[in-house]
Amino acid sequence: MNESEEKITPEETPAEEPAAESQPEERAEDENIKKLEALNDKYMRTLAEYDNYRKRSIREKEAIYPEARADAAAKFLPVMDNLERALAAETEKNAFYDGVVLVKKQLDEVFKALGVEEISAKSGEPFDPELHNAVMHVEDESLGEGVIVEELQKGYRLGDKVLRHSMVKAAN
Repeated sequence: MNESEEKITPEETPAEEPAAESQPEERAEDENIKKLEALNDKYMRTLAEYDNYRKRSIREKEAIYPEARADAAAKFLPVMDNLERALAAETEKNAFYDGVVLVKKQLDEVFKALGVEEISAKSGEPFDPELHNAVMHVEDESLGEGVIVEELQKGYRLGDKVLRHSMVKAAN
């Protein structure tokens, strides 16, 4: 054997071979890192979706109560109207009349506890289309423009929400 034909022993492996073996390991490691990043991204998106769902559920729950309270109060408005008609009728003051007065007073207290208020629609006040519904119109030069002449049916509101507009007769 010549010195130029030396045998390479396994211990003297050229440096290129270990590099060739580490490339598949690096590729596998890179793929694992990409998979980890994809899973982390998916996790973060799922977490954000859940957080949005939780916040939306809370807002919906908070919106249900005022709406349900307004719907329930609106169903009692015809009862209030009938009690007021009964009290407006000219009858003799007896036990029946006193009972109707007490029932109306009790319903007024319930409305007050719920936060239901009458919408003011007195004669001479300005007409507001947000609160009033003009069902009749009269021409009267002695009154100003867009003025309420008479309230035909009371209106009610609960906070800023109008349960029922006041029905009024408006002038000019």
